[in-house]
Amino acid sequence: MKTSNILKNGLINENAIFVQLIGMCSVLAVSTTAINSIAMGISVIAVLTCSNIFISLLRKVIPDEIRIPVFVIIIATFVTIVDMFLNAYAPDIYSALGIFIPLIVVNCLILARAEAFAYTNGVVASAIDGIGMGLGYTFAITILGIVREILGSGSVFGISLFPESFQPAGIFVAAPGAFILLGILIGIFRTILKKTQAATN
Repeated sequence: MKTSNILKNGLINENAIFVQLIGMCSVLAVSTTAINSIAMGISVIAVLTCSNIFISLLRKVIPDEIRIPVFVIIIATFVTIVDMFLNAYAPDIYSALGIFIPLIVVNCLILARAEAFAYTNGVVASAIDGIGMGLGYTFAITILGIVREILGSGSVFGISLFPESFQPAGIFVAAPGAFILLGILIGIFRTILKKTQAATN
């Protein structure tokens, strides 16, 4: 498979959030601000790419019967590295993301790519798949984070966009608002994707 096609699948055709609807727990929980969303996205890219590379490297020596526990151990190793790095160099972001960094270990997206791609493909393709799927996840969570922050706080990246008289809709930084906005964004994304695919066929 071509590099461009692997990246396109991760970003658009198989977007983890807007198309496959996996890894939703962290998306809904940490996307209250754009900065939190980008930090979570970068963390997922790092873990997903490194895990894919190592799983691909070891795929011929991992017994099929215990592949899932091995995947979890590899993923947990890189999650621990990311967790420690954020704690040391970005404590504010580390505090904001909280438990959702360790929970990357059981993120369906990471395990799904290990099973569906890295375990059956070469190192380069697996690395590209990790980057593409990670970028697709980051794109989705960042868009959601920007919209939630604007509507729920009247700011974006911490910069106020409206006068002091503006009354933000606090529901959008709460769980119900996250569900509502994510549903709308999924509908918009899929509509655009269908129209684009119809135009190219």
